[in-house]
Amino acid sequence: MIYYNLVLYPLNKLKFGAFGYRSSVKNFIRIEKPKNIFIGKNVSVGKYAWLAANPLTGYDNCKLEIGDNTYIGNSAHIYCTKSIIIEKSVLIADRVYISDNQHGYKDIRRPIIEQPIVQLSDVVIKEGSWIGENVCISGASIGKNSIVGANSVVTKDIPDYCIAVGAPAKIIKRYSFEKQAWLKTDAKGNFIE
Repeated sequence: MIYYNLVLYPLNKLKFGAFGYRSSVKNFIRIEKPKNIFIGKNVSVGKYAWLAANPLTGYDNCKLEIGDNTYIGNSAHIYCTKSIIIEKSVLIADRVYISDNQHGYKDIRRPIIEQPIVQLSDVVIKEGSWIGENVCISGASIGKNSIVGANSVVTKDIPDYCIAVGAPAKIIKRYSFEKQAWLKTDAKGNFIE
């Protein structure tokens, strides 16, 4: 594996906007607009990934950025049309979908496949976060050291130091610095006494 990475490193460095030392993207299914994809150092992207930074909504400076020491599991699908930033030391499990866009559906006289792509909010997954298996994040950001439980669908921002689960995802715990513990919360993130 080390030999394989040493051989591909110079090729990837030329193909991508940036490709950090000791990083690897294994047996990907598809890479769209790699010059708009910036991968930090010591990043691992598992097998069968689909990574895209394709300005389909008209943003010429479209950018997908993956920070240092991040691990992305197998079969990840990350589709950026404006801005997705995954900060450093993020852990992303298998079969996770992350996008800052969606298919348009407003015109009921036209099939959805014929409608334009709609730009959603920029996505930032802050450092130290953990994204569970089969999670879908669409036009929402995840706070620092937060956790999103398996099979969750995130369409609204999750603050720092929170645990969110469900479809749609709701906050169930938040870290209390005062009590030095993860405590249960209501759906708005307020501590339950």
